[in-house]
Amino acid sequence: MKYVVFLGDGMADFPCEALSGRTPLELAHKPHMDRLAQKGTLGLAKTVDDSLSPGSDVANLSVLGYDPLKYYSGRSPLEALSIGVELKDSDVTFRANLVTLSDEATYSDKTMVDYSAGEITTEEASALISTLQKELAMPGFSLYAGISYRHLLVWDGGTTKVSLTPPHDISKRKVTEYLPKGAQSELLLDIMEQSHKILSNHPINQERVKRGKNPANSLWIWGEGTKPSLDSFMGKFGVSGTMISAVDLLKGIACGTGMQVAEVPNVTGNIDTNFDGKAEAAIRALSNGQDFVYIHVEAPDECGHHGQCDLKVRAIELIDEKIVGPVMDYLEKSGEDFRVLLMPDHPTPLALMTHVKDPVPFAIYEKNQKDGSGLSYTEKNAAETGLFVEKGCKLMEKLLAK
Repeated sequence: MKYVVFLGDGMADFPCEALSGRTPLELAHKPHMDRLAQKGTLGLAKTVDDSLSPGSDVANLSVLGYDPLKYYSGRSPLEALSIGVELKDSDVTFRANLVTLSDEATYSDKTMVDYSAGEITTEEASALISTLQKELAMPGFSLYAGISYRHLLVWDGGTTKVSLTPPHDISKRKVTEYLPKGAQSELLLDIMEQSHKILSNHPINQERVKRGKNPANSLWIWGEGTKPSLDSFMGKFGVSGTMISAVDLLKGIACGTGMQVAEVPNVTGNIDTNFDGKAEAAIRALSNGQDFVYIHVEAPDECGHHGQCDLKVRAIELIDEKIVGPVMDYLEKSGEDFRVLLMPDHPTPLALMTHVKDPVPFAIYEKNQKDGSGLSYTEKNAAETGLFVEKGCKLMEKLLAK
């Protein structure tokens, strides 16, 4: 038996005025997703417990079958696994975004212009992080380069008793109320302010401004956590797995659970990613003997964070055309039994431009299934079936049931 998860990050949404009262899933042309829902089992699942924040970390752990209430220790430590940073039990980790802040003289008066610094390239970001590693005065802290705008800060002997805000939650807002608070938070704020002074006139940022791009003029620290402890995916479920994703978070989860990570060229985490390459990597993993493949696509989430209505619809269509279609064609021609799961991790509503905890639509289809829902893949149709999975981490058990 082969198993595949098609995970469109942030794909679910609310009815949107800019889309004539429809959601992107209702508007998108997605015949392959609709077929899975029509011929398969359609319902809603709650992937984020009410006591937790609706991050992709919590939600993807849940989809993978790891109850976040038991396994979650923070987002950044999972990314540390992907980067290859060896953590001590005393380390506290943080995500350090390269962001674009506005030009006010006082740091606390600035506005979060762009949480991703214009989707800065990994090459440019690595050079900026290298400069910060040399010039920042931060005893007890270490800074590591990641991918694009996503980087890692490690505090030896630090504390998680701080209040920090994800930058994508405060797009276009003044940062005044969202600066670090709590125990020793002044150390984190000092690093952020120092980074702004160093980066503002960096040649890379000067060149980006000349080209009409947003400068990466500050670090923004958030996503605190401690060394994770995740059970082996093989040990937990008895199948070998491969992760396909552009982002360190998902690669880190894979590393922590002993899954293989497929490296796909030219993946970006946005709508310009290599969709075809992800499908090819999935087919290659399955044909080479892997039992389970998790195909994570970040693009709908990024479009949601930027309020890009048409692009979010297009991202869903590209996932359907270039990933779901080819992988399903391979599975159906392979002669093997298979079962697939289609879902987002959480909604990223265009109107809010951030994550919410609302349940998400899922579809599970098994080869030659006879008792399908008959409904297309939308949030409304999933709700109308009446099938509700209260703990999203139980979906993996349904998918992998013998």
